[in-house]
Order: sequence, then structure tokens, then C-alpha cells
Amino acid sequence: MSQCCRKIKDTVQKLASDHKDIHSSVSRVGKAIDRNFDSEICGVVSDAVWDSREKQQQVLQMAIVEHLYQQGMLSVAEELCQESTLNVDLDFKQPFLELNRILEALHEQDLGPALEWAVSHRQRLLELNSSLEFKLHRLHFIRLLAGGPEKQLEALSYARHFQPFARLHQREIQVMMGSLVYLRLGLEKSPYCHLLDNSHWAEICETFTRDACSLLGLSVESPLSVSFASGCVALPVLMNIKAVIEQRQCTGVWSHKDELPIEIELGMKCWYHSVFACPILRQQTSDSNPPIKLICGHVISRDALNKLINGGKLKCPYCPMEQNPADGKRIIF
Repeated sequence: MSQCCRKIKDTVQKLASDHKDIHSSVSRVGKAIDRNFDSEICGVVSDAVWDSREKQQQVLQMAIVEHLYQQGMLSVAEELCQESTLNVDLDFKQPFLELNRILEALHEQDLGPALEWAVSHRQRLLELNSSLEFKLHRLHFIRLLAGGPEKQLEALSYARHFQPFARLHQREIQVMMGSLVYLRLGLEKSPYCHLLDNSHWAEICETFTRDACSLLGLSVESPLSVSFASGCVALPVLMNIKAVIEQRQCTGVWSHKDELPIEIELGMKCWYHSVFACPILRQQTSDSNPPIKLICGHVISRDALNKLINGGKLKCPYCPMEQNPADGKRIIF
């Protein structure tokens, strides 16, 4: 009996010890879930941001459809439009269809559609200081060089396409023409072997996407993907601010639907336009409160200007130069 009791006691102690280790790990799971998943994440956005639930749903569906079109998933986008009864104009879809058609050809190393598009939009590309057409001609010339000596005459004939770009791309044209000397020996074993690098195809796809989107009035990156990436950075900060506001019982601080309670740094990648904050009121300017340049050259917001008017005169808070408030001019950054 004593041996059985001792054996049972040892077993119970071992089970208790094992359970203690397991319990420690299991108890941390709940905390990890609470830390990484917040069911009230929608609480950081005021309901006043959206005009209605229908408007919110329509904006989200449109963002998803635009993302699918931009990623080349045309059939998925069409299916979503049908199932959600979302009406998308053909004028909206056409730029994406054209963009994806040309990109698919470039991925298959077919330069024809891209060259045709670049030639037809030559003038507008020049206004953007784009070198897309030259890079497409250069890549076609390199493909001819890769064909060996039997393609030499064809390559020399095609080199006439470089003539309009001679002033801006003289050095690159000289390099390509110099490579003809090594054509019989093989470019892959010459100082010009870098011309055969496959990275040129990835570069031309990026260049075409960037310039074509600028020309067609499209964003290079999907607005949905940019919003999602920005939200991943901003939401944890906003959740912390929301918790502090609730703890201190000052919920009225965050009442405006078009501004955040603090500035959140998203990095240079998300800088799309200049932002001016009034040095007097410490507020970001907007369409209703634009930046105003005074005669002395200093810039303040319109709200600050109105508050500084005294007896029909305005004294600059920096100079201080006295002037007529009506002489201030609106600035657009």
C-alpha cells in the first residue's frame, strides 16, 4: 500500500509539474490574442465619415474593383461587378484594359504593342520628360544584337530610330553602336555583356507602368493597397490614442471627421503633395482655411490672419510689419 501511495504521489506531482508548464503557455495565448486582435477596431473611425452605409459599401466595392483591374485580374473584377450590381463605365475600364494588354506583351518580351503605344503618345510623353520610347527602341536594338552577326545589317538599319533621341541619350547610343565591334566575337564575352542582362525587361515594365499611368491619369500603385499599407502603420497608433482618450474621459477631443488627433509618419513613399501647417495656430491648412502670403513674405493661415486683424490693420507676427489684410494673397502649394 505504501509503495502504491508513493507511486500515485509521484505521478500526481509529475502531472502537476507538466500542467504548470502547459498552463503558463496557455494563459499567455489569451493575452497575445488581446494584444494583436481588437474587435473594436472600427471605433477609431467616426460614423460621420460616411454619408451612409450604402455609400460606404459602394466606395469599398469600387476600390476593390479598381485594385483588381490594376492587378490584371479582369475576370475577377467583372464577376465582382456582376454580383455586387456595381455599374462601371467602359471609359473607366478602358485604360486598365489597355495597360494590362501591353504589360502582358512585355512580360512575353513582345515590344510591338508598347512601341506602337509610345509612338502614338510621343508628344505627351515628351512633355513628361519620359524616355520610354527611347528605352523601347534600345531594347529592340539589343534583341537584334543578341541574334549574332547575321542580324548586324538589320541592327544598323534599326539604329536610325535613335536619331530623334541623339541629343538627350548620346552616351547610351554610343555604347550600343560600340558593341557592334564585338558582335562576331560574341557580346556575352565582351565589355558590353551588360546589354544582354534580363533586368532590362523588368526595368522597361516599371518605366512603362509609371509613364503610362501618369499619361492616363491613373495611380502607379493601387489606392486600395496604399490605403491598406498605411492603415497597418496608422491603426496601432490610433488604437493607443483612442484608449488614452477613453481613460481620461475626454472623448470630445477627437470630433472632426477629416482630421486625426495626432500626426502619423507614413514615410516618404506616402508623400503625394506638400502640406503646410500654420505656424501661428499650429493647424494644417485646408481648402476652407488656405495659406495666405503677407506683403512681407511670411505665410500664415487665413484663420490666423483674421484673428490678428486689429482696427482694420494687420501686424505680421514675425517682422512685425503693419499692412492691409486685403493685400494678403492665397498660396497654392
